[in-house]
Amino acid sequence: MLKSQQKVIADLQQKLTEQQNTLINQQQEILEQQMKMYTQMDMIKIQYGMLFDTVKQMSFQSLQEDIQQYFQTHLQGLHKQVRNHLQTSYAVHKVGVDAKETGVRQPSLDCGPCESDEFCNFQKTPSWCEKCTLCPAGFFQMSECSANADRICQDTDECTESPNICGEKIKCLNTPGGFRCLGVAEKDAALGLCGEGYFFNKEMQECQACMACEEGVVAMPCAAISDTVCAAPRESRLSEAWAADVALPHTETGDIPVYSGFNLKIEGEQPGEMGWVEDTHLVFRQHGLVWADLNFAVKHNCRTFLQLSLRLNGSEEGYELGGVRIEQPEGKYIQSTTLSSSAEVEPSQTLSVTLKSPNQFCNRSKDLNVYNLSTSLSIFWLSHDTGAVAMSAQMSTAVHYQTNHRPTFKITSVSDPYMISLSHDGRGIKFTEAGVIKFVFHQALYSMGHTCVREGFSLISYITRNGTRIELGNVFKSGVNYRDTTLSSSGATKVHAGDLISFEILSPAECSVRYFGDNSGVSTFSLIWIPSAVSTALSATVSVSGLPTGAVRNKVLDFNLVTSNENQIRLVSSGPLAQKYFVFTEKGVASVAFNLKLIHSCNVIKITLNERIRGQSQSAVLAQQIGGQMPEGSLWTNVGFRSSFEVHNGTMISVSLDCVRGRINQIAHEHGTGISILWISSQPS
Repeated sequence: MLKSQQKVIADLQQKLTEQQNTLINQQQEILEQQMKMYTQMDMIKIQYGMLFDTVKQMSFQSLQEDIQQYFQTHLQGLHKQVRNHLQTSYAVHKVGVDAKETGVRQPSLDCGPCESDEFCNFQKTPSWCEKCTLCPAGFFQMSECSANADRICQDTDECTESPNICGEKIKCLNTPGGFRCLGVAEKDAALGLCGEGYFFNKEMQECQACMACEEGVVAMPCAAISDTVCAAPRESRLSEAWAADVALPHTETGDIPVYSGFNLKIEGEQPGEMGWVEDTHLVFRQHGLVWADLNFAVKHNCRTFLQLSLRLNGSEEGYELGGVRIEQPEGKYIQSTTLSSSAEVEPSQTLSVTLKSPNQFCNRSKDLNVYNLSTSLSIFWLSHDTGAVAMSAQMSTAVHYQTNHRPTFKITSVSDPYMISLSHDGRGIKFTEAGVIKFVFHQALYSMGHTCVREGFSLISYITRNGTRIELGNVFKSGVNYRDTTLSSSGATKVHAGDLISFEILSPAECSVRYFGDNSGVSTFSLIWIPSAVSTALSATVSVSGLPTGAVRNKVLDFNLVTSNENQIRLVSSGPLAQKYFVFTEKGVASVAFNLKLIHSCNVIKITLNERIRGQSQSAVLAQQIGGQMPEGSLWTNVGFRSSFEVHNGTMISVSLDCVRGRINQIAHEHGTGISILWISSQPS
């Protein structure tokens, strides 16, 4: 029994020693906090003295008394905090001494394991874990939250950090979380005097730091006279879609030099949880992956070409997400193009659409006429919870070819290099796991020779599976002579582990072509890989039976499946809508890419993506694209669109064709015409 009692006593002594060590560590942290507070008091005393002298010189007696009272109250608060810490330190020390002298077991001051964002508040009896203090807007962190001490926040002195924040002749008064410009009228401060990251509080008559939304998303961003409004967090979504129009920016004179480039204006409803629009920028408010499609049609008289680009965060030329070149026309007719790209985005990053010309004499008011397409810009956003991976690449070199060309790539960014990589020769993109991909490839080139015009170009995409190369898509582009232009191909498909995607450009014989690469910003490849658990894809081509010819007026096209129907997407097979409509059976986001190769004499060709809700007789327009006359000397021409949108159970889509003043002679149904549809779930399973 004596040995047992001795063992119990030894255990008690060991626990007491551990508690004493903990108390010593806590005392050291308290002393450090005391030193920081004394330092703060000294700084405030110095600031008070400087400000008191300044106010004394200005002879503002009433203001002097207010400032003196403010600083005295602040100093009294600091004195009180120091006194409390000293009393706590003394009490803790006394507990340790009493325990050591009497041998009586005291209540444990240890809270046990706390969460990563908590600290042990040993000043409470009994002690417990408390949430670490979050530094409010206008304060900065002086010490990190630890296991035994809370985070210490210090007010940011804007007047010291930016001496001229109120102007050279206006005095600045620092306040908790903000500052005040003495003698400035409310209307002047409300015009934006507070600067970026601050707003003018009318009630307190001072500039205060904008609040940061710790949880949820931003409902309304901080403005000149209003603070940030945070929205309550809602049920997480895997994907979202949004669409808007783009237009030339408004100016008083209407003259904008296209040579230096400008951003197109984004017009439409606010995208909600995805972000918000600021005139020419889409500002993202969530982390994730985005895919953007822009259908664009323009009539221009600029020499050489126009360049249309998507830029993230105002990046410089050569670092665009994607870009296409719209060649100089031989006649004054409307030209159309589609620009697509993907990227990984963070909150506050911006997306903009830029239009420019290398010709310094190209002028917006005289040389540009942008055609108003319905919802020309569409975007879908993916949460990281989907497990999706984004990748972008550029052509590795600029080369001259007179025969068929297989481009090589170099990866510029990839969110998960394990999932996506280059093949050994750089000509293919390899996938480690099965899934669904959405891709786009833009290739800028300069062609020379009349044979280029007659036969045009074909951009073919391939999937190589188990050593067998399978044609995935074939996009035709009318040829040009001594012109800059862009070939573009986009689609969606399922991939298996080990599959390769590659491209080949077929050019006519005796057609000399220069392909641009490196940092030109216009020869780019973008891709998003999505797990098949939350996505699927379907492909179809125009049906050879019932092809529209002659004077076609809003004719809905028939399709034949290339791949089989999916659980979430299927081609209607019976009834009056058979072969014409694709129907979705689950809620989510859809992304469509359509290309049409044809011969016609129409003044304008228009293709439209229509949406029809089950039970409704009328269709709504989701996207449009137009094409001009056939280039002189060419055998074929092309037109296509891409669009992303939200779907529900029963949503149906179709593609209609309209020929304005003219006839359609022939539509290619084997190569050059096809549709691919991607579906992504919007809710976690």
